[in-house]
Amino acid sequence: MSMMQEFREFAIKGNVIDLAVGVIIGGAFGKIVDSVVSDLILPLVGLVFGKLDFSNMFIALGEVPAGTAQTLDAIKKAGVPVFAYGNFITVAVNFLILAFIIFIMVKQINRLKREAPAAPEAPAAPAEDIVLLREIRDSLKR
Repeated sequence: MSMMQEFREFAIKGNVIDLAVGVIIGGAFGKIVDSVVSDLILPLVGLVFGKLDFSNMFIALGEVPAGTAQTLDAIKKAGVPVFAYGNFITVAVNFLILAFIIFIMVKQINRLKREAPAAPEAPAAPAEDIVLLREIRDSLKR
């Protein structure tokens, strides 16, 4: 069997297609969580703690050229190395929310799997000696 045929058989299996769909949906879901964190949660946290803007929390690790705006984007464009801890906070909150949502989803899926009623087991076939005794009993009745 050629490598292309093996790859084709592998690629059309249901698990590979399910995995691809999961990755695509996961990527889109990650963008939604990123938007929720960046556009909804962090602005509220910043408001509570005194108008903090997490996107511009950084420490310049070099000389900032004169006339450069004191924003993360402007300093990065000027080629100055930056310790962007505000961006890290945003990514960490994204991760925590995403991990919590995945935990809840897995927990619910496991609960649904456990609740499925098990099919009743078929009675085990009687032992050979019992079958033989029943045959003897039935032949004596005749």
